[in-house]
Amino acid sequence: MSDLTQRIAQLSTEERVRLEERLLAGRKHGGAQRIPRRIDDGPAPLSFTQERLWFLAQLEPDSSAYNEANIIHLQGPLDVPALERSLDALSARHDSLRVCFREIDGQVMQVADPLSPLRIPVVDLQTLIGDAQMTAAWAEIDTFTNKIFDLTQPPLWRAALIRLAVDDHIFVRVTHHSISDGWSSSIFWRELRHFYAAYSGHQQPSPLPELPVSYADFSVWQREHLQGERLTKLVDYWRKRLAGIEPLDLPTDRPRPLKSSHAGMNHSFQLPQDLSESLNVLARASDASLYMLLLAAFQILLHRYSGQDDIVIGSPIANRTRSEVEGLYGFFVNTLVLRADCSGNPTFRSLLAQVRQNALAAFGHQDLPFEKLVEELHPSRDMSRNPIVDVMFALQNVPRFEVGLPGTEMRRMQRDSDFAGTIRSK
Repeated sequence: MSDLTQRIAQLSTEERVRLEERLLAGRKHGGAQRIPRRIDDGPAPLSFTQERLWFLAQLEPDSSAYNEANIIHLQGPLDVPALERSLDALSARHDSLRVCFREIDGQVMQVADPLSPLRIPVVDLQTLIGDAQMTAAWAEIDTFTNKIFDLTQPPLWRAALIRLAVDDHIFVRVTHHSISDGWSSSIFWRELRHFYAAYSGHQQPSPLPELPVSYADFSVWQREHLQGERLTKLVDYWRKRLAGIEPLDLPTDRPRPLKSSHAGMNHSFQLPQDLSESLNVLARASDASLYMLLLAAFQILLHRYSGQDDIVIGSPIANRTRSEVEGLYGFFVNTLVLRADCSGNPTFRSLLAQVRQNALAAFGHQDLPFEKLVEELHPSRDMSRNPIVDVMFALQNVPRFEVGLPGTEMRRMQRDSDFAGTIRSK
């Protein structure tokens, strides 16, 4: 097996689909038409994903369910002014880090203006020791994390430092999901390290390659791109694919509340290495990806618990099929709706073959935003449920991005989440 063949074989389902789309576009058109830059930097329409989160924020103005926290323990000398300058450089580079949402002439628009130089608040806990210090630190983190964002005031992110000792800090970054996603986090840390290395050395940073487009450029292009015949074909596919779906009715130990509270917890566990290896072997033998294999197993589990044959769940995808947006910080993630027919007591291999086919077809029609799908299907609204799907399945199969700053040792800190049931992706 050649090196190229081996690399292609190791791609995830989404990566394979993106590769096929690009090759097909190149054969048909000699390269897909690029996203154009806007003529000016004025207000721009919201992307479809931003529009949905704006709507949810109006429904639940006191909810912090879409606040996303990144908590990093940094040990070693920390140049706070260099960190502030680095964050300013990131904000100047990516319009999503300067944006807010405002109503202009009856339409909610995204507005990105220059920001004042950042001054990171520093909470000094050096006088505390042991458990008392960490208890106080977590209290500060919880307060900082759960503070509600006003989406009409920029920026929709904030950062703080908790000083445990002279060379011992906790860096907390909180971002509203309307401007960020999991892919964006890797961009943030990669470029922050670049800027910090330069500024902490008292040198001007070596220039990063100019970004081909901004997030606002993408938003304008997305709305112009998704109309006419292209939109009609996508909507027709999903309307037929999801005809007659019913909510997933899982057994619960208490009645479903009239309104979703997002209350929930995380449960973490590890699979034995030999089982993990066996799963990969079975996937390859079935001409499927590990994602497809685990998805099939999960849908079988839901079938057993619910007693339903028609299993419909959501799955987040990066939604960065265009090369221009791969380096952009912003909210691109989309939700695919995946349906499986478990009737007739199928064997696992036959269900896996069905799931594989369904997943490839879904990825082939991924350009329709979930928000637009909800708008087109008009599902009956129930404040106790998410529209269309209540259960999400995600396989985080990309390498974890490196966080931290040059000259420091770092480790991620994780606080058990108190939220569940939101349609989002890391």
